[in-house]
Parts: sequence; structure tokens; C-alpha cells
Amino acid sequence: MFTGIIEEIGTVRTIRTGAKSCVIDIAAQRILSDVHMGDSIAVNGTCLTVCRFDGQSFSADVMPETMRRTNLGLLKAGSQVNLERAMAANGRFGGHIVSGHIDGTGRILSLRREDNAVWVHIGADASVLRYIIEKGSVAIDGISLTVAKVTGKDFAVSIIPHTASETTLLTKRAGDLVNLECDIIGKYVERLCGNPQKTGGITAEFLAGHGFI
Repeated sequence: MFTGIIEEIGTVRTIRTGAKSCVIDIAAQRILSDVHMGDSIAVNGTCLTVCRFDGQSFSADVMPETMRRTNLGLLKAGSQVNLERAMAANGRFGGHIVSGHIDGTGRILSLRREDNAVWVHIGADASVLRYIIEKGSVAIDGISLTVAKVTGKDFAVSIIPHTASETTLLTKRAGDLVNLECDIIGKYVERLCGNPQKTGGITAEFLAGHGFI
């Protein structure tokens, strides 16, 4: 489990591609201080397993499903990526619950400065947007952010200077793809409630039948 608080920006050293997969090698410093074989590291929000490491970099296998769901297949040597180690049991919960399991990608529509912040508007499929709510949490390339605006086609976040300097988000341009992970709580609630959207939405009868009222 992760929190969406980026610890370090790493640099892709090499990518060895297979038919539908790849092995990625990433140069880093801070996160390697206590790394072990089999550790989980979020790369642009995608939970990957360390399969090799030394004092300067680590490698991870990326399977076909991950290639399909994320933007990792677009990386190349020299690309910068957001890195976060799995949360320690005695750590602070500075962001929100992030599993590292990407729901899908979104496309940056625009970036616009407002005083000390930058608005980033991102378009996404309806299957992702259904779980995004105003003032809720979303992980964008692994960064825990608060949703400021949402419509039926896109949503927006506002980036403060600290986030801009500690992550890769504002190095992106309009048209770039970013990994999106929605708040996990909403997905579990929907699953346990039997997806009421398929039956016309939540009603008083639905809430009463499931013990909410």
C-alpha cells in the first residue's frame, strides 16, 4: 500500500522490451537506502516488484496487463518517473490510500497558471470518471491530489509549488497520458452494494434494503 506522497524522481536507464512486456531499470538514490528483493515500489503510481538492485538503480518486470493499463509503455531511456516505497507501518498517512493498481490513463487537456498554483485539466473515460468526485482524492502518476472540479468528460486539480518541484506532473504537456487511480473506497462500496447504477441509481428503498436507513 502507498500514500501518494512522492519520495523521489527517478530516471529510466534502460528498457528491455518483449512482445507485450518489458523490464525497466530505473536510477534512484533515496528509495534504494533500504531496498530488498521483492519490495514494492510505485513507479508513476504503478506498483512494481523489485527483481534486481544495486546502489544506483533497481529493475522491475512489467507484465502485459500493466503495459495495457498504464503509461509505462511510453517510457524511454532518460524519462523521469515518480517513485514511492510501500508505506511503513509506523509511517505518517500524508496522502490517501493508494494501492498502486491503475484504473486507466487520462490525457492532459490543459495547464493554466493561477497565482502560485497551476490548474491541470485531465480527460478520462466514463469508467474512470464515475469514481472521481469533487474534493475527493485521486492519484495522478502516483501523486495524491484533491479533485477540485469534475464534469462528465474531465476533471481538474490545482498544483501547489511544492508538488510541482517534487514530482514530474508539471513537466507534462497537453496531450500527454497520465496514470489514474481512483479512491479505492468508492470502488469497494459500489461492489458490495451491487452496483446500483445499473438499476437506476441509489433510492430510499435501496438504502433501506442494505441497512443504511
